[in-house]
Amino acid sequence: MTEAEEAAGASRALARQVADAVESLVALWTGAAEAVTPRLSSHQLKALTAVRRSAELNLTALAETLGIALPAASRLCDRLEAAGLLERVIHPRNRRQLELRVTPRGRRALAEIAERRSARLAGVLAAMTPAQREALGHGLHAFRAARAVQPDGET
Repeated sequence: MTEAEEAAGASRALARQVADAVESLVALWTGAAEAVTPRLSSHQLKALTAVRRSAELNLTALAETLGIALPAASRLCDRLEAAGLLERVIHPRNRRQLELRVTPRGRRALAEIAERRSARLAGVLAAMTPAQREALGHGLHAFRAARAVQPDGET
């Protein structure tokens, strides 16, 4: 086996390990959101987060942000509004347009999810040795740096 083939095999093996770790992280991440009442689906959480991050977001912009059709975005907002997490209000400068806003209850739900996620991550990190945490930090930094120079879709 050539050195290049060995390197490619080692990269594939490491990629499988990273994929397994990402699956574990996703389970931890989504589990935190599912533990909040009312329970939010991943789409609802993405929508609520998008509305919180973007001032003056309307239904069309939300649909574009989430990459979904306008009717699906409308139904999603209907469910969030019925749960008291989101509200539609008349835009202050354009009375023909509705603006989406996260309600205080929605902000509390997002804060609770963020806190649960942080606590779960902290629990996992606390189970690691200081050297493992430091190695993880260095590895994540190197991953972000390498990803920044890697064009999308390239292997």
